Amino acid sequence: MNASKKYGVVLIGLGMVSKVYVEALNSLSNNISVVGIIASNINSSNKFLSRNEIEIFKNIKIFSSIEEICNNDSIDFAILTTPPNARIGIVKKLIQSKIPILMEKPIERNLSNAKEIEILSLKAQIPIGIMLQHRARPSAIKWKQILSEDFQKIGKLSAVEIYIPWWREQSYYDQPGRGTYSRDGGGVLISQAIHTLDLALQFTGQINAVTSMNKTSSFHSMESEDFVSAGLEFEDQVFGTLFASTASYPGRTEEIILHYKNVTVLLKSNLLKLFWQNGKEETIGGQESSGAGADPMAFTSDWHRDMILDFQNSIKDEREPIASISSAIEVHRLISMLEYSSKKQIRIKREEIK
Repeated sequence: MNASKKYGVVLIGLGMVSKVYVEALNSLSNNISVVGIIASNINSSNKFLSRNEIEIFKNIKIFSSIEEICNNDSIDFAILTTPPNARIGIVKKLIQSKIPILMEKPIERNLSNAKEIEILSLKAQIPIGIMLQHRARPSAIKWKQILSEDFQKIGKLSAVEIYIPWWREQSYYDQPGRGTYSRDGGGVLISQAIHTLDLALQFTGQINAVTSMNKTSSFHSMESEDFVSAGLEFEDQVFGTLFASTASYPGRTEEIILHYKNVTVLLKSNLLKLFWQNGKEETIGGQESSGAGADPMAFTSDWHRDMILDFQNSIKDEREPIASISSAIEVHRLISMLEYSSKKQIRIKREEIK
């Protein structure tokens, strides 16, 4: 493909999260051309376009089926944002037509289904990227750079704290399918905490065991959990604690705290703080809204923009994207371990979850 040519993209799924994709794609109009859209029905597609009367959506096609998308030669990759339970069938058709996919998290509702999609991608050698956009935060990228350059100065990681004290109104869970196992795969873990857990795993290494308590608080009427408290055991004698909730009014920005031999690191949205044991402190970046409160879409589209551009470039350069499907499997394994531990009320080791 000509490097200067715009990449043709189709947007599959036009629900609540599509708002941030619209903003991201609009900022990438020099790189990407939106070929078309598809929703669950034509009326939804028309309503979407009436809400988004912007240049990138002028003269685009409203597709009526995935088969129609697969037969369109102008599509270079698909952005898939349907609910998790609608993924596998669509993915199979796109892969058969050799269309790369950038997919909204989670991969699917559970680890088994996520691994099935990973196998489809690997066998066909068609790339699938997962929208785990916290990996694209400048604060996370900066800490990864510092860690690679000054590991000896920083020292060994010993302890980890992960906090996701979010809030959702009951009206959020009143939407059909929201917080159910059949559509979403669960509650706060797979729908909200997955981002922070995935980012933490970029620095902690492999998860080896968990002991978890997952509950539904009196704040919500829902099928799955809105409150999780857990102990975490990583490789190399690294231990951690997790608190994840959508029952923490009014909602606060999530935090990852990494305790190394010589420095404690705080990652809080786009804020990076270093507390050196010699007394020196460093602050890099600043805090941004992350959708912790009642408005789940109250966050910047910049990280989505960067992930979409990276996925485009990964196709062009024939390399792994920032969040490949194989790298995203690990957070699904952690979530499965936490769910099983709470269900059985026992400590669960990694090898017990296949």
